[in-house]
Order: sequence, then C-alpha cells, then structure tokens
Amino acid sequence: MPLENLAEWLRCPNCADLLFATAPLTLGCSAGHRFDVNKRGYVTLVNAKSTTLGDTAEMLADRADLLHSGAYAPIVDALIQLLPESPVRRVLDAGCGTGYYLNCILDRLPDAQALALDRSPAAVRMATRSMANVVGLVADTWEPWPIRDGVCDVMINVFAPRNPAEFARVTAQGGSLLVVVPRSNHLSELRAATDMLSVPEGKAAHVEHQLSTYFRKSETLQVQFTLALAPGQAHLLRQMGPSAHHHDNQHQPAPASVTVSVDVIRFVRL
Repeated sequence: MPLENLAEWLRCPNCADLLFATAPLTLGCSAGHRFDVNKRGYVTLVNAKSTTLGDTAEMLADRADLLHSGAYAPIVDALIQLLPESPVRRVLDAGCGTGYYLNCILDRLPDAQALALDRSPAAVRMATRSMANVVGLVADTWEPWPIRDGVCDVMINVFAPRNPAEFARVTAQGGSLLVVVPRSNHLSELRAATDMLSVPEGKAAHVEHQLSTYFRKSETLQVQFTLALAPGQAHLLRQMGPSAHHHDNQHQPAPASVTVSVDVIRFVRL
C-alpha cells in the first residue's frame, strides 16, 4: 500500500494542514506533527480525550461470520442499486465494521480508492486487510475528522453512527451518501425473545431530518425479507451489534426465523 494513497485522504488532527508521507511508515504536516502508520495501511488519529468505545474483536468476528454467510446479501444489492451512474473515484465507509459492505461495493467499482473509518482498531484492521485499494483510519465518529474537505464521491454508512456536519464536509458537492437504517420490525422476533435494544419508530425520517441541512434525499429502497436461521445464527445476530454490550439471564428458545427490515437511502450533497 503506497503511503501516498492514505495521505491523500487526510489532514492533520492538530492543525488541519494536509498530511504527506515523511518516512516509510510516517505521515506528517508542514507544521511538524508526525503520526505512525501501521504496516497494514491504516493510521490511528484519535483525540486523547475521546472516551468513545468501538466494537470489540469478538463482536466483529460474530458479524463477519453472519455477513459472509450471505444473510444480508439483499442489503448489499440495494446499496449497489443506489450507486450513482457518474464515475466514482473515492468511497468512504463511515463506520466500516468488518469492511464487508465496502468490499462488496468495491467489487463493482474496481478503479475506486476507499477509506475505511471506524473507532475500533480491530474493525479498521479487518476492513483493510482484504483489498489493496482500501486504506484505513481509526478515529472517533463524533469528533471532527482528520479528513480533507470534499474528498469522497460516495460515502456509505451502514448500521453506524452519523455525524452530519462531517459527512457533509468530506463529501464532494453532488456526491452521494448511502445510509442503511433499521426499521422498527427489524429482527423483531429475536428482540422479543432477548434483551436486544429496540429500534424506534420512524428512524428513517429522523435520519432525513438530521441530514437535511446538508443533503437532499434522492431515493429510498425498503429491504424486507424473512431470514431462516441456521444453528448459531441467532447468537451471532445478537452478539454482533450494540446489544452485545448488554447481558441478561433470559434463556428463551431462539426463533427459527427473523424479519430483516431496513431502509436503504441515497442522499445527495447540496
């Protein structure tokens, strides 16, 4: 991975000057700030005061097992359907997790370069290890990002936190933002049997309102299907997301199938 590929995405988290390669595994800016780059092709630029926690390696392993089974393939199909027809040079995955969705999209955009962003070092490491055209950034989603202005043509945000102001700043004018949000009945059968966190009604409308200052909604695809659960998949579904941080003593039988129900929304940068 040429270090320049990573540097072209980034600016200094201390002074906002553009970053460039200063040594084989070092990025720096003209003000003299220096940052070590992991040999796998990612850099950690987290504010020392950040208390945000990322996904654990265990959560990511469970998610990878579930996703690579093809269980959520219809969501991938919807994301690909909403890609813009115009050429895409750069894709940013905000909240990349395992990198599954990003890698699927890049299969359709072989000439594009991508940045995988997540608070979890384990997630960024996983997302960058499988494709040569993906570099990574460990950063706090809720803080200002050490990413250059207007640098991506397409951003994806799949089941991940949103930072509308930063989404807008780093997306080129006319660029696309593809967001996946669960509907209230998403995995409802499993939520009824466990302590999984609930999904509020009208989440897609809330997301549209969040982003309306910077983006206009272009198109929405509703993806809903019944997923028959293979042995162990109920456990994977529960453990691969935020509910993994919560535990209870319930031992109700896992359902034989669950409803997968999400909105996949394309927004365009104003």
